[in-house]
Amino acid sequence: MYRKLLINDTPFETRVALIEDGYLVEIFIERRDMNDIAGNIYKGRVQRVLPGMQAAFVDIGLEQAAFIHVSDLVGEHFADIEETFLRAVEENGELYGIAENDGCNLMTGDGCTIEDMLTEGQELLVQVAKAPIGSKGARVTSYISLPGSFLVLMPYSDHIGISRRIEDEEERARLKEKVESLRSDNHGYIVRTAAEGIAHEKLAYEMGFLNNLWQDILSKYRTVPAPALVHKELNISLRAVRDLLTHEVENLIIDSRRVYDDVLSYLDVFMPRLKASVELYEGTEPIFEAYNLEGDISRALNRKVWLKSGGYIVIEQTEALTAIDVNTGRYVGKRNLDETILKTNLEAVREIAYQLRLRDIGGIIIIDFIDMERRSSQEKVFNALRDALKRDRSKTHVLPISELGLIQMTRKRIRKPLNQILCEPCFECDGAGYIISRQTVCHHIYRRILHEAGEMAGSRITIRVNPRVAAYLHDEQGRLIDAMEKRIGKQIVLHPYPHFHLEEFDIIEHLSGS
Repeated sequence: MYRKLLINDTPFETRVALIEDGYLVEIFIERRDMNDIAGNIYKGRVQRVLPGMQAAFVDIGLEQAAFIHVSDLVGEHFADIEETFLRAVEENGELYGIAENDGCNLMTGDGCTIEDMLTEGQELLVQVAKAPIGSKGARVTSYISLPGSFLVLMPYSDHIGISRRIEDEEERARLKEKVESLRSDNHGYIVRTAAEGIAHEKLAYEMGFLNNLWQDILSKYRTVPAPALVHKELNISLRAVRDLLTHEVENLIIDSRRVYDDVLSYLDVFMPRLKASVELYEGTEPIFEAYNLEGDISRALNRKVWLKSGGYIVIEQTEALTAIDVNTGRYVGKRNLDETILKTNLEAVREIAYQLRLRDIGGIIIIDFIDMERRSSQEKVFNALRDALKRDRSKTHVLPISELGLIQMTRKRIRKPLNQILCEPCFECDGAGYIISRQTVCHHIYRRILHEAGEMAGSRITIRVNPRVAAYLHDEQGRLIDAMEKRIGKQIVLHPYPHFHLEEFDIIEHLSGS
């Protein structure tokens, strides 16, 4: 598989595109007026503890408070840096780490409830696991992780893990042995895919770099007042280099001299062997236009996606759930109904897996495939979906097709999906997808006038409405105006008002002589 990365940088936004075999599969966008805070580390202050939800709200300095669940609290966190909490426990005459009354062990967090571990006003070191999405604030955790090019440092774990994409058992054993021999503390590490074949010196250098970074974070935590940002994640360009530019990506093309120089400086330190794969784009045509990506991005915002056979899928996104419906559309098949349905569903599987990555759809996903009678066909579709999702870097979990013909799955969500980055709620429907029809608005006006007519002393009424409603009343609902005039005995005058929303109207009474 041929992969390349494109970086388009402007004064207002930076876009990174991952292309596989000529197809845009992932797009990342960072705007100067947006806060992509996933991975940032903050010194926060507990605002409110919610025993009923076993969670708490934490002020990290943003407009919305962050949310932390008891499962995201590390017991060792308190032993290392929560000195104020330690003093409070000692003042209560308890032995730190052991609460004999309820079996809560504060050193490990075992058996502890949220109210055992947190109190309002308490300071806490947290990392953003999920950026704010929609009306929900950031999800934070005290399980800190610091990613590098080859390693991920986990200060509150002693586990050493190896990327599953490194398949050679000898190489896996070599890397694990190297990390175990190099570490001088009890910190945990994950060896990333890019570390395959890497020299001993490179691992040692990055391990030292990450440990120094962690000590700097702890030092800043102890000195700055809460709430405060204590560590900012790399910008999108360097993050793409760190996370995506491995031996699997053939080359990186950048259209900005500034970003190009930044990337080369980063690679000088961590991956000099990859500098030859970086290219500065100097064409006159915008880079995304040159690679025909703008159309792909626009189509990724469409509700309906057509399949090559003539079938189509419909994608409906809500704040917490996405529903995907598969339809045969114009495809009528060649032999029999079962074959037509199976072929459409299998084609839809590939497109759904592709759209989930491209649109970065996360959370709960429900897929309504066309009903299949044969169990063997259902298994083919289920297995095809699991295989198609293997290319996805985000963690997914798929359940077999249910008795209702639905597949339920989840996909890890960290940042806003593409449609929330590039779009805003419709000013007409306020994001509902529908507005009240012109005919319904006319009927609302009719009932409102009948209700208020008895209190009107004048002989004439003016109705101010959106021009489209006025035209509809004139052309198709003229009888409605006649009926209202006869019913209330007053003249009705329509006044188109361009600034009105389609559903908005005013009824103005004119007294005699006015």
